[in-house]
Amino acid sequence: MERIETVIVGGGQAGLAASYFLRLRNHSHVVLERARKIASAWREGRWDSFTLVTPNWQLQLPGAEYKGNNPDGFLSRQQVIEYLDSYAQRFHLPIETGIEVSSISQKSRGDGYTVKTNHGHYEAANVIVATGLYQKPRIPTFAHDFPIGVRQMHSSEYRNPNLLPDGAVLVVGSSQSGAQITEELYQSGRKVLLSVGRNIRAPRRYRGRDIHRWSQLLGAFDRTVDQLASPAEKFDPHPTISGKSGGRTLNLHQFARDGVVLLGRLRGVANGALILTSDLRENLAEADAFEAATVQKVDDYISRNHLDAPAERLLELRDGFDVPVVERLDIEQEGITTVIWASGYNFNFGLVRLPALDAMGFPMQKRGISDFPGLYFLGLPWLYTRKSGILYGAGEDAQHVTSSILKESLDHPCREAYLRGLLPSAEGVYPA
Repeated sequence: MERIETVIVGGGQAGLAASYFLRLRNHSHVVLERARKIASAWREGRWDSFTLVTPNWQLQLPGAEYKGNNPDGFLSRQQVIEYLDSYAQRFHLPIETGIEVSSISQKSRGDGYTVKTNHGHYEAANVIVATGLYQKPRIPTFAHDFPIGVRQMHSSEYRNPNLLPDGAVLVVGSSQSGAQITEELYQSGRKVLLSVGRNIRAPRRYRGRDIHRWSQLLGAFDRTVDQLASPAEKFDPHPTISGKSGGRTLNLHQFARDGVVLLGRLRGVANGALILTSDLRENLAEADAFEAATVQKVDDYISRNHLDAPAERLLELRDGFDVPVVERLDIEQEGITTVIWASGYNFNFGLVRLPALDAMGFPMQKRGISDFPGLYFLGLPWLYTRKSGILYGAGEDAQHVTSSILKESLDHPCREAYLRGLLPSAEGVYPA
């Protein structure tokens, strides 16, 4: 039984940011990562050509805030991995890999926690659960009803078109991953059928700026969780958008124009056929309405602040509305040989053996701090603001949680620590 002040469970960006602040104050802690290397979600759960949809200026891990010469560019999957690897190495973060946590329980006296792993146990005064939200791929039970010869995979297993069997591909889910994978597949010459669920769209650039710049100016990223209409809104889809090749808009109407077969939501498989709902046009209309509302907010902001931003009118496409709505489609006749489930993930915080989860199994906390002294959560969407859970907001959340552990205010980004020689310079951590 190893005794230590704080155990951080998870070696992604949230766990690394928390470790940075604790190391800054020479606080005894360890980061436990179940994979053989940190940032496993980026290494193992993304396709080869994956690119961030958030621009480089939103790389804001503490001590390694972006200062490169391409702020509006987008990191590739490999560059994200290199950024996180460099971060952990440069700041000498105490990370143990290949350590899987099986349970977190409160000690009998209530003065700390027991963390059980596959390589021994820890006693800790504090535990930060930074495992993120995407632990288990979500695949419906009716997936078993597909014909035996059809290959199925979750979007986290997809790598590139060349590794798929010949034939048409059915992509189920039209949010970020589904839309980006669909685009890559049909541009490679594949026949693609896309089962469209709830999705929203925004232009990549509008009136001279990236849409994330406008969102920042509008205060969207600083919107707090208590401003949401309901807790369920935390899990609403993000606008489909791409950072590939410098960034571009993803529009399902354009997909239809380019030959993608748009379908309604897949609700089952029976006798070799897809069983579909008739909600395709409603879902397309929702995406159109969201984009229109987004650009209107930008237009109003520009007008109020008298900004010099040339007027722009977005191309209005309606091709998706001309697609026949079908409720049944024969799998063999369509030549479908592969199904990619871009259907999201289920979260699982079962390793927390305390009544710290709500009825949905989601952590009960306020800005990462639970009702159990010394138990914290990081890396969740809308932990406090819209930018929580991504590289842009991970540092702010980690700073708040670790300040509670250290019982002191931490100056961000801790420049005084560099001057005193407690931490090395961040030069070389962020990509050019």
